[in-house]
Amino acid sequence: MNDEIFWKYPDAIVSCEWLNKNLNNPDIRIYDCTTYLHYRDEDPSLPYIVESGREKYDLSHIPNSIFLDLQHQLSDQESPYRFTLPSLDILADSFEKLGVGDPFHIILYSRNGSQWSARLWWMLRAVGFDKVSILDGGFNEWERLGFITSNINFSFSASNLTFLPRDDIFVNKDMVKDAINDNGTKILNSLTSDIHSGNNPRYGRRGRIPNSLNIPFHELLDSKSGKFKNIKELSKLFFDKNIFKNHKVLNYCGGGIAASLEAFVLYQLGFEDIMIYDNSLSEWAIDENLPIEKD
Repeated sequence: MNDEIFWKYPDAIVSCEWLNKNLNNPDIRIYDCTTYLHYRDEDPSLPYIVESGREKYDLSHIPNSIFLDLQHQLSDQESPYRFTLPSLDILADSFEKLGVGDPFHIILYSRNGSQWSARLWWMLRAVGFDKVSILDGGFNEWERLGFITSNINFSFSASNLTFLPRDDIFVNKDMVKDAINDNGTKILNSLTSDIHSGNNPRYGRRGRIPNSLNIPFHELLDSKSGKFKNIKELSKLFFDKNIFKNHKVLNYCGGGIAASLEAFVLYQLGFEDIMIYDNSLSEWAIDENLPIEKD
C-alpha cells in the first residue's frame, strides 16, 4: 500500500475550529441535515422508525444554520421507500429554493454521524454542485468544543445553481444485477456485519446482495469524536478488502444513507467510478425475484 496518500478534495471536510472562525462569512451557508433512525420496540431486527431532526434543531443548532428535512423536502414523495432520490431537475430546484446556489460555499452537518451529511453531499454532487463541505464530527463535536449555539430559526433567500446533472452516481436494481458478476466492479455493503451475514432480518429477506463485501460504515469514523479516521486507516480498510482504484465500486446499505458515507470516503481516496444503489436493501430484500445470499 502506498505510504503517500492524500485527500483528493481536502476542502470537502472542514473542522469545527475553521467553521467557528467563518461563521459570519456571507459566502457560507450552513445546513443541519440530521435525521434519526430509532429501533422499533428496542428490537434491531425490525424496520427503523424515522424521526426528523427538526425538533432538536429548534432547541439548539449552529448559529446561522437552517434545517434540511431530507425525507420530506428532498426525497421522492411518491416512492414507497423513505429516501428515494427525486428526479435531478426537481432536486436542483428544491436546493435552489433552500438557498443553495453558485455564489455560496455550503457546509453540511448532522448530529448522529456524518452519513446524513454525506448523503446530502452526494445529492448536491448529482446536480453538479461541488462547492460543499462536511463538518468533521458534526454538531456533537461542535458542542464538545464549547462553541456557541443558537435556538433562533434562520432562513436563506433562494439562489441559483448551475445544473450539471451527473446521472451515473445513483443506480437502480437493474444496474446492480449487471454488476454482480462483473469482475471489474466491487459491490460494498455499508451495513453492520449481522445484517450482512443474514443473522439480522431488518430489511426483509435475510442476507446481502450476492458477491458483496462488507465494511460497516461506522468503521470510517472515530467512535469517540465522530470525526473521520485518518486517511491511512481509511485506505487500509478498503485495501484489506482488495478494493483498488482500478475498480468500479457500487455501494449499498438499507436506503442509500450509510452507503453515501463510504462513497464519500472512496471519492476522497481518489476512486473515480463510484456508485450508490439508491433504494438498497429496502428494495432488494423484499423482491423475491432478486438473488440474495447469506452465511
